[in-house]
Amino acid sequence: MFDAVRNNKKIVQVFLVLIALPFAFFGLDSYVNGGGAGADVAKVGNIKISQQEFQQSLREQQERLRAQLGQVDPKMLDNPEFRKAILNDLVDQRLLVLEAGKRRLFAGNDAVVNAIASIEAFQQDGKFSQERYEAVLRSQGMSPAGFEAQVRQDLTLQQLAGTIARTGTLSTTVSERILALQTEQREVQEVLLATADYLGKVKLADGAARKFYDDNSKQFETPDQARVEYVVLAQNSVEVKVADSEIKAWYDGHKDRYQQPEERRASHILIASEKLGKDKARAKAEEVLAEVQKKPAAFGELARKYSDDPGSAAQGGDLGFFGRGMMVKPFEDAAFGMKEGETSGIVESDFGFHIIRLATVRAAKEKPLAEVRGEIESELKAAAAARKFAEAAEAFSNLVYEQSDSLQPAADQFKLKIEQSGWLGRQANPANGPLGNAKLIEALFSEESVKSKRNTEAVEIAPNTLVSARIVEYKPAALQPFESLQPTIEKMLASQEAQKLAKADGEARLAALKSGDDKLAWGGVKRVSRMDARQLPPAALQPVFRMNAGKLPAYTGVELPGSGYALYRLNKVGAGDKLDDVRRQGLIGQLRSLAAQEELEIYLSALRARYKVEINEKALTASER
Repeated sequence: MFDAVRNNKKIVQVFLVLIALPFAFFGLDSYVNGGGAGADVAKVGNIKISQQEFQQSLREQQERLRAQLGQVDPKMLDNPEFRKAILNDLVDQRLLVLEAGKRRLFAGNDAVVNAIASIEAFQQDGKFSQERYEAVLRSQGMSPAGFEAQVRQDLTLQQLAGTIARTGTLSTTVSERILALQTEQREVQEVLLATADYLGKVKLADGAARKFYDDNSKQFETPDQARVEYVVLAQNSVEVKVADSEIKAWYDGHKDRYQQPEERRASHILIASEKLGKDKARAKAEEVLAEVQKKPAAFGELARKYSDDPGSAAQGGDLGFFGRGMMVKPFEDAAFGMKEGETSGIVESDFGFHIIRLATVRAAKEKPLAEVRGEIESELKAAAAARKFAEAAEAFSNLVYEQSDSLQPAADQFKLKIEQSGWLGRQANPANGPLGNAKLIEALFSEESVKSKRNTEAVEIAPNTLVSARIVEYKPAALQPFESLQPTIEKMLASQEAQKLAKADGEARLAALKSGDDKLAWGGVKRVSRMDARQLPPAALQPVFRMNAGKLPAYTGVELPGSGYALYRLNKVGAGDKLDDVRRQGLIGQLRSLAAQEELEIYLSALRARYKVEINEKALTASER
């Protein structure tokens, strides 16, 4: 299917990137400017960013990162810095929208069709599936028209961003110099003044451990813990039924949705112009057409022999069934202007010259109710469940608040099971399932909740999922006895003092080395580069590569917390191993990407100055709660 997609894999890859990047940052629904309740979080020019939109983008990013990172501290995904980063992404996107409009940039229909066709989620057996496309969009609550508008805008913004990024140039001289620094090899020797070697010189003052214990008693407390009970109200637990009459009424009122357009099945032979050049490709296509006209029954065999379309050649050129809008326009116009069994002349497209044979015409028809009944029932159930859940959520929230001394009334009314937890701490842990939500844990361990053991408010822990919990047993924080901790504290204090002695000794030796007094027993030679510095501890990387190679040997030292102090002697600096072409081009590509990214960031900063950007800090703070 999708001739344009099959004939140029690079285009597929580019469009996949174009689609993936905006959706990764902004989510499918982030272009909707409809406002939610309350004040807007920001305004960019005349475009508003509502609280509803901000919260949706925030949730999408949180879910995406949880899926990528697994268990992660919820505070990392719900703090002022994280929220500010999400808002900045939305602001940047709005700036690009404004600038694209000003420049009258617009993605054409062919680009949108090809981009959608290349998205794997819409494919079946490696080919675009209209039914799968519509089903996926329905599951996300989107229409094809809405999604296609979003894709068009994504492509337009990528067009603008890509143009700007390409202006970020990196000269050959600069890139060669950077590569030379990356591969530069340094021969160094090391002397480690280990903390353990100074422990014998440490004498702690009387009562030092006791004083540290008293001054830092919070460190030695076992945290407070609680066992809780909780109930979960989720939309997927709401039972709804749809009558046959409702399904029939919906079908009768939306028959335009169930029209199956005319489809055609064709085979083709492609002579790619990219491969031979336009003139030679046309001449070859005419020769192949002459063969096809002599042996019409051998079309499949000739396609396998001559076609440059890797996706269909092995199948005798068969493209399967396709509808209008699924092929490049010249191909579509020819295919839909033919009769069954007819073979076309030479048809030119951006990808070369086609010879098309039309096999079958599948006439437009209306899908019968029996065929789409399950689909309609699912949609109606989802809509009814959403309405019913909205009503239930309000009643649930009121009930756990009004009868706050027990969760039983809410459990009885909504037919929910009261779940019991093990011992929980104040640190939210995703492994605790519904009780892994930071806001819920904060509500559970609030002073009022701990003191009165009342229900928490209904907390939304995920879209369309509410939880209320209450403490059934509480253990306050307790200070561990000094006697059990004394040996550990004394060992820690001794190590700290030994570290100070190692550092002082190391700095004194470094001063002597720099004055010319080098009598140390240096270790073996280590050959390191910025690309391969595994033989050095991380803390030593910058000091070693900052040593001046103008006068050798050169010396430096670095404290290694917990380990001691390391001294380094630089003996020789030389060119590193020559990079193979693949690695070299890979590194240059990374450097160019960094230059492009920097150029785009500069451009976005300029747009922020050009268009008025207003951040409603009060509304942003409110949305945090």
